[in-house]
Amino acid sequence: RFQIQRGKTDPTGYKSLGDCFRTILQREGLLGFYKGIFPPILAETPKRAVKFFTFEQYKKLLGYVSLPPGLAFAIAGLGSGLTEAVVVNPFEVVKVTLQTNRNAFTEQPSSFVQARQIIKTDGLGFQGLNKGLTATLGRHGVFNMVYFGFYFNVKNILPVNKDPNLEFLRKFGIGLVSGTIASIINIPFDVAKSRIQGPQPVPGEIKYRTCFKTMATVYKEEG
Repeated sequence: RFQIQRGKTDPTGYKSLGDCFRTILQREGLLGFYKGIFPPILAETPKRAVKFFTFEQYKKLLGYVSLPPGLAFAIAGLGSGLTEAVVVNPFEVVKVTLQTNRNAFTEQPSSFVQARQIIKTDGLGFQGLNKGLTATLGRHGVFNMVYFGFYFNVKNILPVNKDPNLEFLRKFGIGLVSGTIASIINIPFDVAKSRIQGPQPVPGEIKYRTCFKTMATVYKEEG
């Protein structure tokens, strides 16, 4: 929710992450933190299946091309992320719409009702249930490219430990660093996605329209 707000000029914005938590708790109750939880739950199983299945398939295809293993892992990650984004984007649109609804949890529509309303009003295209697809492609593509590329390269460099506890820590540490670096690099796409899919500053006017234009606007106005 904090990420979606439209800069310092947003009249409904939050002063800080702490202020965001306090305001939601006071105005919307504890369940306000769980708005839009159903779409991610529905998307999680197909998302993970697509992510890892397509990564393995892209990796096999790239085996026919003479590429360094590190580059092949990164490209396979990019392909899996782009495929994953197509699957999850409609769920993301519904989730963000529900999260930006500031009514109490019990007063907001269900995920299915919200999805039907989006389709009825704006259709299935780039103004409707697939709004912000380019930014979602960037978010998942960049994340998976960096994550898989870094994880498998570093995992192959650092020696395997015979102690199972130390081996767990080795893999856990590599995964933690991989995810952190990938998140730092892909967050501009995530912000762009949230701005495009969230409510626009002026009703009836579309300020945040495309991925890179949204990034440029955020950079110009907010740094």
